[in-house]
Amino acid sequence: MKNRYFVLIGLGLFLATFQLIKAQSQDYTPPALPTIPNKIFNIQTFGAVSDNKTDNTPAIQGAIDAATQAGGGQVVIPAGVYLSGPLKFSSNLNLQIDSAATLLFLPIDKYPGGLKDGNSFISGTGLHDIAITGKGTIDGQGSPWWPYAKTKDAKRPRMIVLRDCDKILLENIKLTNSPMFHIAIGGKTTNVTVSGVIVRAPASDDPVNPSHNTDACNVTGKKILIKNCDISTGDDDYTCGGGTSDVLITNCKYGYGHGVSIGSPTSGGVSNITVENCTFTNTECGIRLKSDRDRGGLVQNLTYRNLKMTKVGIPIIIYAAYNAKDRDYRNLQKITPEIAATYPSAPIAEKTPIFQNITFSNITATTQSGKRAGLIWGLPEAPVSNVLLQNVDIQAENPFGIFFSKNVRLENCHIRTKFGTNALAVTDANVTIDGKEVK
Repeated sequence: MKNRYFVLIGLGLFLATFQLIKAQSQDYTPPALPTIPNKIFNIQTFGAVSDNKTDNTPAIQGAIDAATQAGGGQVVIPAGVYLSGPLKFSSNLNLQIDSAATLLFLPIDKYPGGLKDGNSFISGTGLHDIAITGKGTIDGQGSPWWPYAKTKDAKRPRMIVLRDCDKILLENIKLTNSPMFHIAIGGKTTNVTVSGVIVRAPASDDPVNPSHNTDACNVTGKKILIKNCDISTGDDDYTCGGGTSDVLITNCKYGYGHGVSIGSPTSGGVSNITVENCTFTNTECGIRLKSDRDRGGLVQNLTYRNLKMTKVGIPIIIYAAYNAKDRDYRNLQKITPEIAATYPSAPIAEKTPIFQNITFSNITATTQSGKRAGLIWGLPEAPVSNVLLQNVDIQAENPFGIFFSKNVRLENCHIRTKFGTNALAVTDANVTIDGKEVK
């Protein structure tokens, strides 16, 4: 197909009957929740002091170890502010942070390992039946760490790091200002619930105190539920990598950050993800799917529905050239069909990223000044395929780009830009609008 801008205005009647592209996901089953023994271990009993100067690491770890020896229980952080360094979690354990309690990272000059080791604050591997609950706060005191984001060999702590675990619950807690990621759950993890969690860090372009790589919720695994969360950070608001399936993200509110993402590593595959009933305000991206040839896999059966986006940088973006080094391919807001058409092909390999079977329905969005309506950009050798946009209403300055894609369908969509309604920037793509092929 020749490179061109297609302007299709006033397409008239909505087709009463049509064939939907449906994600081939299985019926969603909520994750299993942890079972925690009802034994109480108050950290003050083990010597914790709320004076904003005492290192309470030995006391809190002592409470965790005592609960472990007793077969599990609830380690209670009562009202007050408690400084601590890294803590090792155990199975059958709930860290209960009371509403007037704050668990505070030791400052950078006293944090064990500092920038050399970047020791995670709360960590565990191969555990089961674990929880962090309560309406209290974990504060990472991350501001002094953020300027080291691009310093070679500098390592910053992540707040909560769990790997290869089963039955995890994070509920109602507030996480703020982590030096790096707030929640990092990965490996062969199963049954994760993140409910009612608030995550806060400054935007990465904050003019006063920008945060960097402060991802809110990185959860890779199987059977994942993210619900009723309120998130605004300096990087991905949610993301997952390869080996992820059966995910529901629902009723969440997103502010600053890179949006709800998949990737960039997708090796091992990502499937059966639903994002519904969420809002995005001032978010850099709404929905963001990203990968590249050296880290790709099969990403399929994704459903995004009932979403409202206000003043976002780009509402919908799918691209398989995340690490493109040529400057012409890096500016996703400005890339044109002519530039995209020059992207070189490569042989299909084990880690070629493949995006297919994706549905966007009932989405309204407005973008920030000068931004584009969206972008779907596959690879010459592996086009993005089988994408349905249905009842999608976007108001933006620049057009929606569709490059190296096949079977992209717009049904009852109103994508309004300075080029007109449903004006698409297209190259090497098979696109229909209300059943009519774009030529």
